[in-house]
Amino acid sequence: MRITAPERTAIQGPGLVDAATAYGYGYGYGYARISSHTTDGRDGAVEPTLSLWRRQLGEVPESVWQRTELRVLILADNGLTALSPRIGQLAGLTTLDLGHNALTSLPDSLGDLAELTGCLYLHDNNLSQLPDTLGNLTRLRYLNVGENPLTALPDTIGRMTELIELRAQHSRLTGLPDTIGHLRKLRELWLRGNALTTLPSTVTGLRELRHLDLRENVFTELPESLADLPRLRHLDLRSNRIVRIPDWVARMPALEKLDLRWNSCTPSRRLLTELEERACVVLL
Repeated sequence: MRITAPERTAIQGPGLVDAATAYGYGYGYGYARISSHTTDGRDGAVEPTLSLWRRQLGEVPESVWQRTELRVLILADNGLTALSPRIGQLAGLTTLDLGHNALTSLPDSLGDLAELTGCLYLHDNNLSQLPDTLGNLTRLRYLNVGENPLTALPDTIGRMTELIELRAQHSRLTGLPDTIGHLRKLRELWLRGNALTTLPSTVTGLRELRHLDLRENVFTELPESLADLPRLRHLDLRSNRIVRIPDWVARMPALEKLDLRWNSCTPSRRLLTELEERACVVLL
């Protein structure tokens, strides 16, 4: 199937890990429901949660650092400009939400949170770099660092081998570290709105990747390393500078949707036919 769009339309899809489902709030637009505790599903056990969402705190109350029993801590949308190194004392945290603040840096002690196995939200801050100790969070499954003035991701991100979804959208990335290929469990990679021109050859290691969002970057051609991704289903290349689609795209075994809108390319009739015969949707 081939679809031509007459006008630009912004489409936001849900991510693999939906915080609204996991913790009962509508992320980014306001919490729909907040409870002081959530059940972790283990014999009715209660998971201690502290939500200080949108309390206009300006800084984290000292009493928070004494809550070492916490598993979930929500500090989103509070105008925070700094985070105390004492965050490392909350060693039992499995999910930490620092999104929608004004943080300019993060303490190295963030890497001491070895029990972070759920989600870490750092998006929509003023972070120009991430600490190398982020790579110590080797059990984390969801990381959102988008909407920050980041020009690079730390090499140590390759140690976060349990990641299933990584979001670094609307930043200033000009490249990805070679270590990205170590994230062998990664299923979704969201890189919209950066300044990427290519991907490292090591992305061939992302054998579980299903969704790759590269829209609104500055690619002029498709990175050939994508040809070897056996499970990639959705490839979004909207609003780049691509002028040619290589024939090897037809050999991508799992591709179901290829979005090429707002590029200058016109795929060959033969390539389009091959993709259509495989029931791959091509958007032009």
